[in-house]
Amino acid sequence: MPTILWLRRDLRLADHPALLAAATQAATEGDGRVVPLFVFDDALWRPAGPTRRAWLLRSLARLDADIRARGGDGVLIRYGDPRQVLPAVAAAEGANAVHVSADFAPYGRQRDEAVEQALAADHIDWVPTGSPYAVGPGRVTKADASAYRVFTPFFRAWQAHGWRAPAPDPDPWPSLSWVSGPADAPPPEPDDVPDLPEVGETAAAQRWEEFRTDGLAEYREHRDRPDLRGTSGLSAHLRWGEIHPRTLLADLDDSRGAAVFRSELAWREFYADVLTRWPHSARADLDPRWADMPYDSGPDADTRFDAWTRGATGYPMVDAGMRQLREIGWVHNRVRMLVASFLVKDLHLPWQRGAAVFMRWLRDGDLASNAHGWQWTAGSGTDAAPYFRVFNPVTQGLRYDPNGDYVRAYVPELRHLSGAAVHEPWRWPDGYAHGYPDRIADHAAERTESLRRLATLS
Repeated sequence: MPTILWLRRDLRLADHPALLAAATQAATEGDGRVVPLFVFDDALWRPAGPTRRAWLLRSLARLDADIRARGGDGVLIRYGDPRQVLPAVAAAEGANAVHVSADFAPYGRQRDEAVEQALAADHIDWVPTGSPYAVGPGRVTKADASAYRVFTPFFRAWQAHGWRAPAPDPDPWPSLSWVSGPADAPPPEPDDVPDLPEVGETAAAQRWEEFRTDGLAEYREHRDRPDLRGTSGLSAHLRWGEIHPRTLLADLDDSRGAAVFRSELAWREFYADVLTRWPHSARADLDPRWADMPYDSGPDADTRFDAWTRGATGYPMVDAGMRQLREIGWVHNRVRMLVASFLVKDLHLPWQRGAAVFMRWLRDGDLASNAHGWQWTAGSGTDAAPYFRVFNPVTQGLRYDPNGDYVRAYVPELRHLSGAAVHEPWRWPDGYAHGYPDRIADHAAERTESLRRLATLS
């Protein structure tokens, strides 16, 4: 009997515990075959924006090619409800087990429970091994077994808990093949796709090696500068499981840059842990007090929201960030916080509206990180004293884009302004000479208004 490896957010062959487990069972109990299966589930595919669809399709194509290069049949693609697809494929292949990397997202957990029950009715084992995280959500707890809601103590406990070494390759390597073909064709790639970097496991490994060599030593100093290539560029590779965080952690030393990078990986794991324990926080405030925060609505609010989404607020750093999102499907983390703060605290709109835009266009769109990153800025999430933090779009620009290079890269109407002048076009006689819009809000006045609204919460 073969085993089935149901691929989800683990589109790679190296450091893959579920693949190792599937191969081991296939070698000891079956014919040595592992069936690599991917299911296009409409519940996940339909709401995905063009950027995530394109990345997924390209990543699957790379994985398919990598499997064929090892003599396999590629990825077996099927469409439909996994509750019906998995038992059907298992029956057609004569498989006795389905191996997966555990999913901790709200929908994924419910789906997996249903699939496990459907397989059990046919006497097929369900075998979860590993996850997209170095430490699975729910494993890091306080002494009384309760969950952390603040990052710093979570980070200390996460480091103390530790993580396993990268998983070895299967030995012998399994036959990644299937007999129930032909495979379904993947969907066509969307037309309106931003510029994306190379995808896949090889590209992820190369990017990690480049960053380790050229960026990690200065990561602490450069990670907040959107005008520099100071971040790893690995977020989308991690989101799709083209590389595992455990692989990265195994390569880190005790240098300052490595220590900061380790903490950034921990943020991803912290937010996954929070969402696992409080699944309602995917779309609702973690702190229930914020449900009563008065936000704006109506035509005027919709007009301001549209200006924000188009990058036409009149604040250069905000507009550069929103245009970067549409152009390349990614936004620097410092700028993500700034544009989120502007939407919630200058335009007085609910964070959920902005989070939905991010999930549509981000190539690294991850439900846990996105929802809780937005709530961290909005004040309704895991930060202990957050709402008084209102990002000043001009000050942020002057500090983190001191020469204006980031703004000029994405706001062509301001390229005639040199240096830091680009952050305050209203101060220059020719600042609006090329059609850049006026400011849609007075930041100082709106900051005061945000704090006034905060005082209305009980």
